[in-house]
Amino acid sequence: MSRSRTAVLAALALVAGASGTALAVVPGDPGIAAIPCSVDYKVQNDWGSGFTAAVTVTNNSAAKSSWAVKWTYAGSQKVTNAWNAKVTQSGTAVTAANETYNGTLATGGSVSFGFQGTYSGTNAVPATFTLDGVTCNVDGGTGGPTDPGPTDPGPTGPGTPGTKVDNPYAGAKVYVNPEWSAHAAAEPGGSRVSNQPTGVWLDRIAAINGANGGMGLRAHLDAALAQKGSGEEVVQLVVYDLPGRDCSALASNGELGPTEIDKYKTQFIDPIAAILADSKYAGLRIVTAVEIDSLPNLVTNTGGKATATPACDTMKANGNYVKGVGYALKKLGAIPNVYNYIDAGHHGWLGWDDNFVPSAQIMYQAATAEGATVDDVHGFITNTANYSALKEDNFTINDTVAGKSVRESKWVDWNRYVDELSYAQAFRNQLVTTGFRPGIGMLIDTSRNGWGGAARPTGPGATTSVDTYVNGGRYDRRIHVGNWCNQSGAGLGERPKAAPAAGIDAYVWMKPPGESDGASSAIANDEGKGFDRMCDPTYTGNPRNGNSMSGALPNAPLSGHWFSAQFQQLMQNAYPPL
Repeated sequence: MSRSRTAVLAALALVAGASGTALAVVPGDPGIAAIPCSVDYKVQNDWGSGFTAAVTVTNNSAAKSSWAVKWTYAGSQKVTNAWNAKVTQSGTAVTAANETYNGTLATGGSVSFGFQGTYSGTNAVPATFTLDGVTCNVDGGTGGPTDPGPTDPGPTGPGTPGTKVDNPYAGAKVYVNPEWSAHAAAEPGGSRVSNQPTGVWLDRIAAINGANGGMGLRAHLDAALAQKGSGEEVVQLVVYDLPGRDCSALASNGELGPTEIDKYKTQFIDPIAAILADSKYAGLRIVTAVEIDSLPNLVTNTGGKATATPACDTMKANGNYVKGVGYALKKLGAIPNVYNYIDAGHHGWLGWDDNFVPSAQIMYQAATAEGATVDDVHGFITNTANYSALKEDNFTINDTVAGKSVRESKWVDWNRYVDELSYAQAFRNQLVTTGFRPGIGMLIDTSRNGWGGAARPTGPGATTSVDTYVNGGRYDRRIHVGNWCNQSGAGLGERPKAAPAAGIDAYVWMKPPGESDGASSAIANDEGKGFDRMCDPTYTGNPRNGNSMSGALPNAPLSGHWFSAQFQQLMQNAYPPL
């Protein structure tokens, strides 16, 4: 049960009950008039060394244009980051002041905020709260009529199951991960982007409950409820722990062996589904990016191709990628407020004729495996954690230079697509032709594909040859389109936005900028992550990147760990610029 101190008299029931709405103040009631304010402080998640809390303050005095709530901790609690309020701490004294957008607090009105903290020893709820120096009434208890217990959704009220919308991002805020936000804000200049929404990666079983003291799934969902307010809120989750995961990229290998499909189902997908199905979260729009870089591997890296790997051949033969994705779609798709988006690679992977249609077909196979149907698929996501430029303006595949098609250039190499937007729109059409519903939408990860800075071309390249034309004009400055690890010269791309183009549900930052793709040298770890030479800046390549240099940044940590140098580069080269 969440710990709570409701700063009202229980009998007056000023704090929301099951309906999630405060009762009206009755004029002339001396009991209510005597209570200038109420504060509801709930510890929503506590993992022994840290916690998240949600706070709702109700103002029963004159309307305010700004506000500040204060309290004092009896223990060692330290606030590390917050949302919907500016929280500062001096010793044990804490002050939470309004943001610019929520300073207005009417008579009888309420405002909610949340935060994450650390502690050692006990984590007692503060005894007294003040609003602008006035002490708020405290009933002195936990539980009781004003604390429904573990299913209490907190200040945003209980979720109510709703009908799926066509585009979950339309008209909705998107969850800002407080852990990523704190990393970004701690970087010089990072506050310019630290309020951007990013994906939450469930990349191992331990991540469900919170790995290494971090926030678990429930903690993120509770924080999303605190951010939600009265509007709509999208939470973005990356579901990413298939058996034999990432059979062609050792840096992101997973914890499960190739045959551990049952463990994947019962210890990974089932617990995630159980949490997402909690009625407490029914008011959130939960977007899942399902199993990054899995299904495309079965098309491009198997069957005797130059790019094939034994691990990918194994996963194609045992069918556990298809079974795992199908099972995840079925379990998660059964939850009314979950929107599944299957990973669909990127243009520099699946854009060739040999890959395009077969990839759509194997995605359809997975979407109809293990009891799943195409109705469990809301859409697809491209360019997840990759660097492919959103739109190349300086050349098209229809251009001819010195008697040769742009498709003959070394960079394009007969691909039919030169950027992510054209690929995503065309692949959407192919998916519908293959059997998916016409209403599917696409997401494009633009977290690291801006390619701005001084190296960004301002026009087409010279027409002396098709290669000088393409290389001189392309925004994507990678050595080879197959390079994927911590790319030198990359920048933040388009900021997240809903419905930016036809068939596109949103541009998203599914990969949190500043989190490494993989270590640049071997690092022993208990996360199941191997060392991939594509993350080594001295590596001279393999058939999957045309035997080119890797283009990776040096001194990178394990995948998913914070990489300050990369984050600084991404800000410096952002396009649009910061």
